[in-house]
Amino acid sequence: MDPRARRTVEALLTAAEQLFARRSVDDVTLDEIAAAAGVAVGSVYNHFGSKSGLHAAVVQRAVEADRRFMDQAYTRDGSPVDRLYAAADAYLDFYAANPEYFRTLAFPSGSTAYPAGRELADRLATSVREQNERMVAELRRGVADGSFRAIDPDDVATVLWAAWNGIISLGWRNDALGRDLGGLRQLLRVATDVVAHGLLAGGPGGGGSDTASSTLA
Repeated sequence: MDPRARRTVEALLTAAEQLFARRSVDDVTLDEIAAAAGVAVGSVYNHFGSKSGLHAAVVQRAVEADRRFMDQAYTRDGSPVDRLYAAADAYLDFYAANPEYFRTLAFPSGSTAYPAGRELADRLATSVREQNERMVAELRRGVADGSFRAIDPDDVATVLWAAWNGIISLGWRNDALGRDLGGLRQLLRVATDVVAHGLLAGGPGGGGSDTASSTLA
C-alpha cells in the first residue's frame, strides 16, 4: 500500500473508532466518518467496501491491540495466580491506552439483523472467547497444581471478565461514582481478591490473606 493510501486508511479507521465509541454503529453515517477523516466518501468503498467492512477492520484492530497487552500477562514468569492478577492489570492498561478499543470489545454495538452484522458479532465473540480461554487455562493449571480448589474454570473466567468490564466502565462516569486509573486498578484488585480469597471467613480460601498466593474460594 502506498503512503497516501495508508494515510487515508489510518484516517478512516481513527475517525470510525472515535465515532463508534460515542454512538452506535448503526447511527453513524459514512458521510460523517469521511468528513471526520477529511476524505471523500468513496474512499470508504475503495478501501473497506462498506461501513460493515470498516467496522470489521476497527474490531480487528481492537482485538489485536487487546492480544498484545494480554500477552504481557500470560507469557510472564510466575504462578497461575500471579498471571491472573497480571491479566487484570494488563486489561486495565489496554483500556488506558485504547479506550475506544476497550469499548468496542467489552460493549459492542451494531445491528445483528443482517448477515454481515451477525457474522461480525460472531467473530468478535469468538475472539473474546479465545482470550478468555487463556484465563481458563491458567485456572486449570492452578487446579491441577493444587493452588486452586476445584472450581469450574470456564465460569470463573467469565465472572472475572464480566466484573473487570463493569469496573473499568466506571472510568467513563463523571459523577461521584467515577474512578481514575488508580481507583480502577484498586477495584480490579479487590474483584480478583474476592474470587481468589472468597468472602466467607473460615470458608474455602477464607482467612482474608492479602497475598496473591491464596487459593480460589
